[in-house]
Amino acid sequence: MQAFTISQVARQFGLRPSALRYYEQIGILPVTNRVSGRRRYDSASLRRLAVIQRARDAGFALNDIRELFGGFRPGVPASQRWLQVSQRKLAELDNTLERLRLMRDLLNRMGNCKCDALDECGAALLRTIAAQPPRQPAARGRSVPAG
Repeated sequence: MQAFTISQVARQFGLRPSALRYYEQIGILPVTNRVSGRRRYDSASLRRLAVIQRARDAGFALNDIRELFGGFRPGVPASQRWLQVSQRKLAELDNTLERLRLMRDLLNRMGNCKCDALDECGAALLRTIAAQPPRQPAARGRSVPAG
C-alpha cells in the first residue's frame, strides 16, 4: 500500500499542509499513521479528501462535512447522507438566490434614481417604508427598498 506525505497530498488537492492538519484536528479527516513522526496518508485518506473537496466545491461548510461523515447512524448509505445535506444546502441556495434577485432589482431601481441629493432619496425611502407593513428585523446584508 502506497503512503503519501502531507506535502504530496496537499499539492494534489491544492491545499496547504496546515489545512490537512486542521481537518484531522476537527475530525473530518481521521488521524493518519506516522512514520518517523511524519504523517503518511493512504488511499482511504485520499478518497475521503476527494469527498471533502467535492463537498467544499459545492459550498458545504466544514460543519456540514462533519455531519456528512459522522452525523448519521451507522449503516446509512452515502446516497441518503448526500440527499439529506444536499436538500438543506439547496434550500439555503434558493434563499440566497431570492435575496440576490431582490438585491439586483434594488440596484437597478437605484440606478434609475432621478434625485438631485441623497436627502431626496432618504425622503422617498421613508415614504416607501411608511407605505409598507412593518417588517421583521433584517438579516445581515439586507437593504431597505429604494424609492
